[in-house]
Amino acid sequence: MRLVVGSRESRLARLQAERVMGRLRALAPELELEWRGIKTTGDRFKDAPFAALGERGVFVKELQRALLAGEIDIAVHSLKDLPSTLPVGLVLAAVPEREDPRDVLVSRHGLSLKDLPAGARLGTSSARRTAFLKALRPDFNVVPLRGNVDTRLRKALSEDYDGIILAAAGLGRLGLDGHVTEYIPPEVIPPAPGQGALAVEARSDAAEVLDLLRRIDNPGVRAAVTAERAFMRVLEGGCTAAIGACGRVIDGRLVLLGAVAAPDGSRVYRDEISGDPKAAEALGENLARRLLAAGADRVLREVRT
Repeated sequence: MRLVVGSRESRLARLQAERVMGRLRALAPELELEWRGIKTTGDRFKDAPFAALGERGVFVKELQRALLAGEIDIAVHSLKDLPSTLPVGLVLAAVPEREDPRDVLVSRHGLSLKDLPAGARLGTSSARRTAFLKALRPDFNVVPLRGNVDTRLRKALSEDYDGIILAAAGLGRLGLDGHVTEYIPPEVIPPAPGQGALAVEARSDAAEVLDLLRRIDNPGVRAAVTAERAFMRVLEGGCTAAIGACGRVIDGRLVLLGAVAAPDGSRVYRDEISGDPKAAEALGENLARRLLAAGADRVLREVRT
């Protein structure tokens, strides 16, 4: 069987695709695998804020179109980039692994978030990170920062920034985690749903491909991200909403932390739920409804208007 594996063109995206390809080769050495890089909307408009791009899935839509057109057979994504509802005809066929889901601080000062100077300039273009940073310290001056991991690290060392916030997973996969100043607890800045996990998307009618991909799926990671994505789906949060979630299977139980923040960090709604990993979707949905009832619905309405 010959399969074309698609991903974004960045160094990190290709590395992630190659990790999946390596797992598939280990299972089926006779497979013929070809990697194909595809430029997405998010890649073409590198300097635009995410909110200005005006759509969800800015890093995956072109890959999904290529899948549906039969130009590629498998798409490998960072799961956090994948909207909680997939196009008809596509499925999340495997969630093979997850690196550390936390966010990290990289600072040329070598100081933690709590020890940075008053009015410190922190770089991120994430609405989620911005809101929870402001909730932690309203004095922070949060400024836009986009670009690939290497570009953002270079900027972190310049005098334009006192620090930048990145996903731990990307640095870890690239072998750049030596730059980390602080690993930020999920209770302080909850990760994006699915952060750190890989997503392998395929066509729903490709039975042979789905059977193969099922063999690299990780049930514990699948349960955690299923809960996180259900939480996000009920809240109907796009890239402009400050929504975070982090699921972990501990001693056979799925523990899910979820949070919603106002854009300026002035209001934060947090809660936690636990239960059977087999009920992951229901756990995520129930936690979202609990936060909506506590007042998060008002924050989300304000963001949408």
